[in-house]
Amino acid sequence: MSEALPLAGIRVIDLTRLLPGPLATQHLAELGAQVVKIEGPADQGQDDGTRHMGRTPDDFTADRPSLTFRMLNAGKQLLRLDLRDAAGRDTLLAMAADADVLIEGFRPGVMDRLGLGWEVLHAANPKLVMCAISGYGQRSVWSQRAGHDINYIAMAGVLEQIATADGDMAVPNFQIGDLLGGTQAALSGVLAALVGAQRTGVGRFVDVSMAHEVLRHNVLARATLAAARKVPAAGRDLLSGGAPCYGVYRTSDQRHLAVGALELKFWQQLCDVLERPDWGRRHWSLGEAPGSAPALALRDELGAVFAARPLSHWVRAFEAVDCCVTPVLRLDETQTHPLFRR
Repeated sequence: MSEALPLAGIRVIDLTRLLPGPLATQHLAELGAQVVKIEGPADQGQDDGTRHMGRTPDDFTADRPSLTFRMLNAGKQLLRLDLRDAAGRDTLLAMAADADVLIEGFRPGVMDRLGLGWEVLHAANPKLVMCAISGYGQRSVWSQRAGHDINYIAMAGVLEQIATADGDMAVPNFQIGDLLGGTQAALSGVLAALVGAQRTGVGRFVDVSMAHEVLRHNVLARATLAAARKVPAAGRDLLSGGAPCYGVYRTSDQRHLAVGALELKFWQQLCDVLERPDWGRRHWSLGEAPGSAPALALRDELGAVFAARPLSHWVRAFEAVDCCVTPVLRLDETQTHPLFRR
């Protein structure tokens, strides 16, 4: 008989929309929890916006929501409730009395105005864990401000660091604020609170601020700020392009190679492959400071070497060498790469 999943028997109410909350509850479902996703009446514009995001002609023909919605909510029970109506609120309260977790993603204060705030739900079910995911937290001075992923990482000092030495910033197509600050923070908070509720019989309120969580995880840049009393210059720090051993290099076919040879042994192996063992003595751990003129000059020399050959050449050259050099894959290439085959 197969082993039961770790959250088997845990009941979760999902009141979230878009990406952070739905993915958090999806992960709970993957761990065995029973998740009920609740949306409001569609004719009143209270459904999840991802139902319509990227919807294809085939989706319209099949009368189904977008693939994004289907991916984020696979395996969940879907339910419509109008929480502005007394009957809808009573139904939710009855469900909460028998649930283990409730996760919501409304703007702070909405649940209280609906008569479904923490005090009401806690009184109905003292063991309930309630998690609220918001952009700036329930009680901060920005609690009522709207925002999206780009705003959270901008406020947390992360977006400014995703820049070239010239100050041109990249807008990452990976939602750092939503996924790290929202999804993962909610998961860790909910799981910790569940352990506490099982030990003590008392649930708790988990307040997740996506901006605060991203700032909390901006560890290395904060350490540099504390030690040097200045913010790391974009493109000049050890992990942002200031060291030849750690960066992204263009190849002759306009593809890219990711070099992560942070440790001296990896850097020296890389230099041996390139038949430049003399470069092996020029490493941050041996005193060549990231962002210094010699380090940047060596980075340019290394870039010229990589730019002389196509990506396929470098993949073959480093295939059997354990020195943290990999191709920069497109998303479609990940689907067939041996690393990700099951």
